[in-house]
Amino acid sequence: MKNNEFEVIPAACVYGGDALARLPDGRAVFIPYALPDETIRIHIVEDKERYARAEILEIISPAAQRITPRCPHYGDCGGCHYQHISYQDQLKIKQSILVEQLKRVGKLSDPPVQDVIPSPVEWNYRNHIQFHISADGEPGFLRHHSNQVVPIQECHLPEDSLNQIWPALDLEEIPGLDRISLRSGEDGRDTLLVLECSDPASIEFAVDLPLSAVLQGPGGEIILSGDEFTIIPVHDFPFVVSAGSFFQVNTRVAELIVDYLLEVLPLNEHTLFMDVYCGVGLFSVFIAPLVNKVIGIESDPSAGQDYLYNLAGFEGVELYDAPAEDILPNLDVNPDIILLDPPRAGISREVLDSVVSLNPGMIVYISCDPATLGRDVSRFQNQGYMLVESTPFDMFPQTYHIESVNIFQKISPAA
Repeated sequence: MKNNEFEVIPAACVYGGDALARLPDGRAVFIPYALPDETIRIHIVEDKERYARAEILEIISPAAQRITPRCPHYGDCGGCHYQHISYQDQLKIKQSILVEQLKRVGKLSDPPVQDVIPSPVEWNYRNHIQFHISADGEPGFLRHHSNQVVPIQECHLPEDSLNQIWPALDLEEIPGLDRISLRSGEDGRDTLLVLECSDPASIEFAVDLPLSAVLQGPGGEIILSGDEFTIIPVHDFPFVVSAGSFFQVNTRVAELIVDYLLEVLPLNEHTLFMDVYCGVGLFSVFIAPLVNKVIGIESDPSAGQDYLYNLAGFEGVELYDAPAEDILPNLDVNPDIILLDPPRAGISREVLDSVVSLNPGMIVYISCDPATLGRDVSRFQNQGYMLVESTPFDMFPQTYHIESVNIFQKISPAA
């Protein structure tokens, strides 16, 4: 074999979509689209002192759980990571990865991880899809571990209504177009198209499709057609979601998380509930009618405005529209429950310390990254809050991403 080619047998799937094997010198090698216990021939594409990355040249002996991917772009465009694995096996892999991260990073000997709650649909579940634009004006995704745009002709992740729109878009004549995103609305209507441009020049835009369009560029946000928001119903509540606001991409799994929280949280008419990184109010909307007061904290102006609109019909709701690092240390309240739904980077040490200093009886941490979750679990436990339950929800079928809802209880001091 050539110096940079090896025959290996991966031992496990790891977070990030790769399988882990060992090179003859003992270094870890990470291989996309590989599976444990199969014999493969690999080519090293990134050689570091302590680890390497590789690509598959040949599958000599495939694993029993390997299946044929649905999409012809799979393995090339980088948008999916698990199409070569049956859905039930995807769920098992995600659970094992969450356990491993909580053991290794979170320092837990026996993490209380539950079975993964599956997505009601494995395909065509995304209400929001973002495409990078190639030099020829074609939509696509970034190749795995690269910045190269791979144009695509089909995608099996967006909702059907979005798949009827994006192939019909003519994007060649828009200068400086970097990315586009589409977000579906109520009953597949009210679709919102967002064009992200680096060119400050004005553009000519015409649309004969039933959608709104917004341009985001150096000059700010410009409405090109229709409205700057769409309506996404969750359990029949019509959430207003603006072009710049975050919203969960799998509406049906978002509903399952709402149901779970309403079932497990001790909510009553005396509860003071704090919703940190509250976004457009996905959780506050359903909790506000059940408690005495809800305090939302959100630094993104777009999401904050949506939160105020969506919560306008409820009493006892406050919003602080500033970073959590600025607000939490200056609050003089005693919340019963604090819910944290941070971005992938998790929470800062300052936010964690401030949350602990507010002395809530329960902390709910919604995570989309088991590595940063593991880090923060360890920090919380060092400050007297024990992880009592971690429930993964499969928000992102066919990908390596793992969403989980984590319940912390304050540890009572020993008598």
